[in-house]
Amino acid sequence: MLIREEQERFEDKILSPFAQRSSKSKGREHEEKECDIRTRFQRDRDRILYSKSFRRLKHKTQVFLSPEGDHYRTRLTHTLEVSQIARTIARSLRLNEDLTEAISLGHDLGHTPFGHAGEMVLNEICPYGFRHNEQSLRVVDVLERDKGLNLTWEVRDGIRNHTGSILPSTLEGQAVRFADQIAYINHDIDDAIRGGVLSEEDLPKECTAVLGTKSSKRINNMILNIIENSKDKDKISMSDEFREAKDELREFMFKNVYVGSEAKKDEMKAKNIIRELYKYIKSKPEFLSDEAKKMLQTMDLDRVVCDYIAGMTDRYAIRKFHEIFIPEPWH
Repeated sequence: MLIREEQERFEDKILSPFAQRSSKSKGREHEEKECDIRTRFQRDRDRILYSKSFRRLKHKTQVFLSPEGDHYRTRLTHTLEVSQIARTIARSLRLNEDLTEAISLGHDLGHTPFGHAGEMVLNEICPYGFRHNEQSLRVVDVLERDKGLNLTWEVRDGIRNHTGSILPSTLEGQAVRFADQIAYINHDIDDAIRGGVLSEEDLPKECTAVLGTKSSKRINNMILNIIENSKDKDKISMSDEFREAKDELREFMFKNVYVGSEAKKDEMKAKNIIRELYKYIKSKPEFLSDEAKKMLQTMDLDRVVCDYIAGMTDRYAIRKFHEIFIPEPWH
């Protein structure tokens, strides 16, 4: 018996009836020979982990634009925290941890430079619109390796629906959706306090009374609440009390950190960089990378320019802007 087949049998023995078995996956768009060692979801996780898009997350904004401090979160550290939280939930509920990890690692691959500021600008100016969850799916389906990573249906579904109005079809995807919210609310509070934008005392007392007064306690309490309310059920959920407190804390962060705070004072500059790069590169496609130029053979210019800019890191976007718009001194 192959090692993969042994692992698939092991899944059948230990996983919850509501978990997604790798052997029962709906499969890939393009059929492939199975790996002798790894299950389908393990292969998906590895493909995401070794992708260029994943490596670029280390230089993409989470909340603070290009922070100078070494301890502020980036899109990569956010992704790793989401993975840790989601895997804890999955393991406790006897869900498929490999599927959970693959979705977690891939959920934000489509994020733009400068975080949601870049996303808003591309949504305004690109005729196709722009949503980072849809772009994450586009990265794994089309842009990576010139032809996509050919991931399983379940991983793609979890990436696409980690945010938005449609719930993921698997409990593993639903666990990632909750983990994403738990991670960004709490680590963004942590970063805002580190940056002097907030203090612990500023947090709404009605929320901290339910969730906890410290970040680690809040994360632990939210995870426990999800486990208690989802055990032996066909849906991942929080209690009404915890969900309402979480949503209220999230609303507080939007009002006090995500919009108009000191952390966002340079956001208009970031938006202008994206807007001007888009306009200029669309008028002069020769500034596209060689990889992006190849895409023009099968895609229209707006689509290629949008993909190209969305894939940039913060520092690469700034460097490109400087190269195009800032004059160099004469030597």
